[in-house]
Amino acid sequence: MSDPRIIAQRAAPLRQQVVEILRQDILDNIMHPGERLLESTLCERYGVSRTVIREALRQLESESLITMLPNRGPIVTILSARDIESLYEVRASLEGLAGELFARNATADHVGELIEHLALMETTYLAGDLHTRGESKDKFYRILLRGGGNEVLSASLKGIHTRIGIFRHYAFLDKERVNVSMKELRGIVQSAAVDRDPDGARQRCEEHIRLAGALAVLEYRARIDLSLGTALLS
Repeated sequence: MSDPRIIAQRAAPLRQQVVEILRQDILDNIMHPGERLLESTLCERYGVSRTVIREALRQLESESLITMLPNRGPIVTILSARDIESLYEVRASLEGLAGELFARNATADHVGELIEHLALMETTYLAGDLHTRGESKDKFYRILLRGGGNEVLSASLKGIHTRIGIFRHYAFLDKERVNVSMKELRGIVQSAAVDRDPDGARQRCEEHIRLAGALAVLEYRARIDLSLGTALLS
């Protein structure tokens, strides 16, 4: 692990602060798939007690970011190729519905906000860095979901997005994929916000995620620590 990141006291419960920063360390690949998470090391890293660390680990285990192994303890979750494929199958279906609902339900304000944000993404996403690409893509989906007006769908996709966060940022490193992705996002906005075509919006959203899922499997296979063994990815 890298340098200590002592938690600053603030209004939120200490456990939640640790959950947030530990989750981000995993999603930012500071802690790698398969890495052991020793309580003593985490206590020193974040400047908190073992009780707080254990509570945080339980929370992140419930989010599938951490796996508890018998006789070994917690590790950062290792996903198989099939795990990733399954996540993207569900994500494609849910985001297809998000596009359809936006086309059906979005107000003029939602439409304007999505179109305006897409224009901003020409800088923050297409010509941005890893951080701005992630933030701008997240905002794109927040607007899409708000316009659709289905809170159950929003909550379901939040869980999916958390799990794929372990490897999702790899796509933001690939300039060619970013260019293709931007083209797909323009198509989604055209169908969902301009044409107000529910079927077209669903199809474009689903296709965007299918292509992203195929890349995710390739990138995760290529980048995961080879010392873990290829059997873990079969």
